[in-house]
Amino acid sequence: MITSTTPSSWQDLQQQSARILAECGFAVEVEKKVKLVRGHAEIDVYAEETLKGRKYVILCECKHWKAAVPQTVVHSFRSVMADVGAHKGYIISSSGFQSGSRDAAQMTNVELVTWDQFQDAFQASWLENCFTLVMTAKLDPLMSYSEPFLPQWFPSLPETDQQEFISLKETHDPLGWFAMSLSSYSRQLRNDYPSLPLKDIPDPTGKFNGLPADIMNAVGYRDLLDACLQHGELAITKFREIRDRNNQTGGE
Repeated sequence: MITSTTPSSWQDLQQQSARILAECGFAVEVEKKVKLVRGHAEIDVYAEETLKGRKYVILCECKHWKAAVPQTVVHSFRSVMADVGAHKGYIISSSGFQSGSRDAAQMTNVELVTWDQFQDAFQASWLENCFTLVMTAKLDPLMSYSEPFLPQWFPSLPETDQQEFISLKETHDPLGWFAMSLSSYSRQLRNDYPSLPLKDIPDPTGKFNGLPADIMNAVGYRDLLDACLQHGELAITKFREIRDRNNQTGGE
């Protein structure tokens, strides 16, 4: 699951679906007006990417209804997809689909999905193109502070600042090591991600010891990322306060 947040309206469903696709690397438009063979139509979410010179188009129809989606919606959506030349279509429903809808979607390039199923379809791409890249870019300084060796400017700090620095390391090293395991550096060696929530994973070696509760309890990967960034960026600020008030240079 990318996020535990459940869309509250059709507009929210559009925006959250568009956000996931954009974070996966697609160029995305919400409520895009397109020309059809006969007339025009408005696409809830239009997503496009170019792979090795070939354009790939995804359309999403977002239905935050109290009733199950009927087959007429599928037929209409298939017609729009054909006119637009889309490669893949998703009808995302908060209340399921009538049996006729599933019959109408069989053997086509239209998938009928719940919000959770839509997330599942793009989770691998999202983890690679958003989660890992953001974790690396934002928390790289914390990873540096968590390394076994101390910064080259550490010996010149006053004793009180050295003690404060070591105390910060003891507090935040677990998060720095955890962030490193999910960064681009580690992804070169392994491509698996931990299942969530972390608190439910057996941990005989204690690798999760010291991680904040909201990180341990996160059930969506974006929730996990947001929690890591919140704690990690605050830690980076504290480390840099020690460095900067002593006019130290030379990186982290």
